[in-house]
Amino acid sequence: MTFIHEDFMLQNETAKTLYHQIAKDLPIIDYHCHLDPKEIAEDHAFEDISELWLAGDHYKWRAMRANGASEELITGNGSSRDKFKAWAETAEMSLGNPLFHWTQLELKEYFGIEELLGSDKWEQIYNEANRQLKEENMTAQSLIRKSNVEFIGTTDTPFDSLEYHKQIADDEAFDVKVAPSFRPDELYDLSAEDVSRLEELTGKQAADYGSFLNIIEDRIDHFDRHGALISDHGITELLYEEGSDEDIERIFASFKAGESVSDADKAKWMTRLLVDLGKLYHERGWVMQIHFGAIRNTNTRLFEQAGANVGVDSIYDQTKVAVHLNRLLDAMDKEGKLPKTIVYNLNPEHNHIVASAVANFQSNEEGIKGKVQFGAGWWFNDTEQGMLRQMETLADHGLLMHFVGMLTDSRSFVSYPRHDYFRRIFCNFVGEQVESGKFPDKPALLKQLVENVCYKNAKRYFRK
Repeated sequence: MTFIHEDFMLQNETAKTLYHQIAKDLPIIDYHCHLDPKEIAEDHAFEDISELWLAGDHYKWRAMRANGASEELITGNGSSRDKFKAWAETAEMSLGNPLFHWTQLELKEYFGIEELLGSDKWEQIYNEANRQLKEENMTAQSLIRKSNVEFIGTTDTPFDSLEYHKQIADDEAFDVKVAPSFRPDELYDLSAEDVSRLEELTGKQAADYGSFLNIIEDRIDHFDRHGALISDHGITELLYEEGSDEDIERIFASFKAGESVSDADKAKWMTRLLVDLGKLYHERGWVMQIHFGAIRNTNTRLFEQAGANVGVDSIYDQTKVAVHLNRLLDAMDKEGKLPKTIVYNLNPEHNHIVASAVANFQSNEEGIKGKVQFGAGWWFNDTEQGMLRQMETLADHGLLMHFVGMLTDSRSFVSYPRHDYFRRIFCNFVGEQVESGKFPDKPALLKQLVENVCYKNAKRYFRK
């Protein structure tokens, strides 16, 4: 039997039935990822397997460093062949890391390769994968189609023209919907240059905070016209600190003048900005995503050598998360302007805090099931144990039946087997509950649960 066989990760009969008969062939709604819309629009053809598999994949880069690979073979100018060899040598050392599973799932799904990647067969696999890439014309769009993807939400800054999203939407030959997601992280620690760029983009002047917010609303409307349904916010520390209107005007003036702003004032600024943005999203029916708890670019030497997002980030430890999160959600909710919201925490110690907090703000008159979501295991938590911890915590505090499920959060066009990995783990979890007598063995109810979590909830929630 090959390692990735049809019942991989399915350890009970109920799980096998749920996966094969229900979950396996459901379309994928990948509502949060970091794919490049330019590559989708231009139907990018990859030079070789190293470009497709290793370029931009900080998960693999992190593991390769742990395996002693030279940076030349990770983010440097090493040859594609040598980089692939270094990755293959790392892959066989990654037992216990989800990368071992993901690697074999991806090889089988896209190339039909069932051999284990390692130092003994790396050259054979390298040559075969490259042959298929060329002969079968495995481009960005064909890989998306092959993955049974229905919707993709990319991640885009307020400064993006979104020209490639328009190009994708106008391409009648490509029927997968690709929508931009508004990610305004640059606005939390605003620079004078950022203000000038926004003024130039919109033709409006940011004389004060009110006119600055009008400019941001203009950019949100630009995204809305290009099909956006979702925003995203990457925050290291989740803070809520109210500031007076006078405080906010003073802080904005300092940002615009290029002056330094204290941490206390930055907390007031971020609080006001998130609340005001949330109200704008609510008016448009968007979903607001909040990712918090990452310390980024911690290795100065590697940051200076290779830049950002190269795999030297970490989990942040924060206190008083419950206070700040509840107050942030309440600030929008008490005015009836809380949008549909997904909260993701990187530190798993905060699971119960986040799950219990989002449960406080489900009330709505629109009939939205699971309006405020405890998001899927993210980044360091998209492991088997991390996913299970998230599912169990959500079930403890809320309604697992309304969970919107998995996302890739990836820059790779061959990362979609992560959805399959999640589905296998989820079906196994449900199967264990059934076979231990904790869930009833009621096929119709179980079918509803699996369909909802693996596909239907996301389709409804994101208005697909």
